[in-house]
Amino acid sequence: MLLALIVSAEQAQAGSTRIIVDTDAETLTVMRGTRVVKTFQDVAIGRYGKTYFKSQGDNKTPLGNYTIGWVNRDSRYYIFLGLTYPDQPAADRALQDGRISEAQWQDIRIALTTGKTPPQQTPLGGYIGIHGLGEGDVTVHQQYNWTNGCVALTNAQMDQLLQWARIGTQVEIR
Repeated sequence: MLLALIVSAEQAQAGSTRIIVDTDAETLTVMRGTRVVKTFQDVAIGRYGKTYFKSQGDNKTPLGNYTIGWVNRDSRYYIFLGLTYPDQPAADRALQDGRISEAQWQDIRIALTTGKTPPQQTPLGGYIGIHGLGEGDVTVHQQYNWTNGCVALTNAQMDQLLQWARIGTQVEIR
């Protein structure tokens, strides 16, 4: 019986879908277990790069592990997949550095442990997600990192990504 439970857990993990954003290679890869399902090239990130120490308004993409917390199909950026940013490590660093209060840290911790979206209006920023271009210029997208901290794909790439991306899908930005 124990062996059956272990096999079932391994099978469930092998079938789970997750997204990996490689900010250096400028790719977004959809994984199912250890298998690459699809890799999207030429993704854009924050205009000032990436960071583990994101602050509101810094236009940097936060590195970390998140889940898709909500989907906005009526976004000015075509489709917006909202991420559960800030994650616990970001909140812990910010509390230690004095960038957020103990109360803000508790609010983030409670949201994350109860499966809710953490507060989006803290000094750490918020409303980080994966989105399309909307009416934006594809040429600019292909040449520059231009977002306020999100990960951007073309609208056509977003349509493809929606085959696999759901609320609860894990997203690693590295």
